[in-house]
Amino acid sequence: MKNNGCQLDRKVGTLYKRTAKERLGEFMKLFSKDDEVLVVISADPDSLASAMAVKRLLRYRVKNLTIAYPNEIRRLSNLAMIDLLKIPAERLQNVKHGDYSKKIILDSQPCHLPVFACLEFDAIIDHHPTTRGLTASYIDIRRDYGATASMLVEYLRAAEIKPTVALATALFYAIKVDTHNFEKKSVPADIISFRYLYSLVNHNLVRKIELSELRKSELGSFKLALNDYRIEKRRLYLHMGKVRSPDIMVIIADFFNRVNEVSWVLVSGIHLDKLVVIFRCDGYKKNAGQLAADIFAKLGVAGGHREAARAEVPLKNLVNDGQNFTTQTLKRLATKHLTLMDAI
Repeated sequence: MKNNGCQLDRKVGTLYKRTAKERLGEFMKLFSKDDEVLVVISADPDSLASAMAVKRLLRYRVKNLTIAYPNEIRRLSNLAMIDLLKIPAERLQNVKHGDYSKKIILDSQPCHLPVFACLEFDAIIDHHPTTRGLTASYIDIRRDYGATASMLVEYLRAAEIKPTVALATALFYAIKVDTHNFEKKSVPADIISFRYLYSLVNHNLVRKIELSELRKSELGSFKLALNDYRIEKRRLYLHMGKVRSPDIMVIIADFFNRVNEVSWVLVSGIHLDKLVVIFRCDGYKKNAGQLAADIFAKLGVAGGHREAARAEVPLKNLVNDGQNFTTQTLKRLATKHLTLMDAI
């Protein structure tokens, strides 16, 4: 994702020239045995698995390591992953940032969330499009990769560390999720990491995590979605009003993205004091991240990948604080940009 102050930095492409062992060596040089390390993530399968891998890499290198996230985790599959794989993570709001001598951000970049921008990071490891102004001592951003977890597998292999069943399962599941079972953009390195993990994984646990998706209380959201969506020119629009969590919007957007007659899906809703918009498309001659930024970057935080993106806009930045925001409003905001994009 990117906001107004975050632009692409072409120079980071030079980072690809390093070998896995060179990256590992540079990364490990940052730390000493007295370091208290804070690993910051926006909790989802890829970031959680990557954090587990970094914790394993630094087990004997640093004094202590804490994994912390700012977002409320409500998606059942993510909660199941944390519970079944015993991932030690806590809310960032409960952590005293000054207690840590080193800070790492994984599967994200400082400008992706305001709370991240308030921290100074020593290391950034990510697979999202690179943003300008990164000042960390160590930066490894490979935007062609399908998952940050694939990158961390390379670190583990360079360190000659065989992951435990729990760690292998987390990394395997993360790659499955972020590549949509390799239906989304990925590189051969993702497949290599996936194949390496295959024999180390508890596949029953993976299946159990995957099946944990919906609460009974969320079925009503599907009823609303099926009654209120609008399709025009192969573009599906839906505004869900107030939602308990944006996660249900992601599930519904992914559901509608399976419809054959639909090439774009835009699902919006109001969560707390923000308008959240989820974008989906096939990524072929389309760019959901660019569309999200074109429409909403001047109002809030917006961006993502070619096939999946997200925008979060404070209600105060919308007309009438978003009180009159409807499916028609969403359609009106998107139509101009979609018409231009589809014409390319």
